[in-house]
Amino acid sequence: MRNIGEATREREVGMARQSAEAEFDEFYRDTARRVVHLVYGFTGDLTVAQDATQEAYARAWQQWSTVRTHDDPLAWVRTVARRVAISGWRKKSTQDRAYERHGAHDTTGPPTEDRVAVVAALRTLSEPVREAVTMHYIGDLSIDQIAHETNTPAGTVKARLHRGRAQLAQALRHEESSHGEHG
Repeated sequence: MRNIGEATREREVGMARQSAEAEFDEFYRDTARRVVHLVYGFTGDLTVAQDATQEAYARAWQQWSTVRTHDDPLAWVRTVARRVAISGWRKKSTQDRAYERHGAHDTTGPPTEDRVAVVAALRTLSEPVREAVTMHYIGDLSIDQIAHETNTPAGTVKARLHRGRAQLAQALRHEESSHGEHG
């Protein structure tokens, strides 16, 4: 009888593992692209965004039994991806400068002039302002969600968004006027 019970338990564990894998695979398929876009908007570097996103999902899978019980597992992944990207910046400042000089490598073809201008403008923002702007406009998060994920008061998030919009508008106007002078 003991062998039958052990075999049944092993089957149940195997089925639970398959179910968790299927659930995680679906979660990844449904959300990974958005996380890459969010981190790309934050960093301005597609390679860093892809690497940080991959690391965040790897950590999520390792802790899936806990992460899946969060109110918003995607918020957990976004937070980890941003932190991985920030950590990478701090550890690899020389490499970051090279990325900024040479630009991101996009496998979907050359970026449009507008995309280049927006990414360049985002790079002019301070890190906290850029984080709020990308989370809101690229990640499509509400002010309350941003406040929660960044542990920042909602009023501060609003101020950063206001400042970011103004700075982006100014940077893009400057880009447009200098492009017009050269074009």
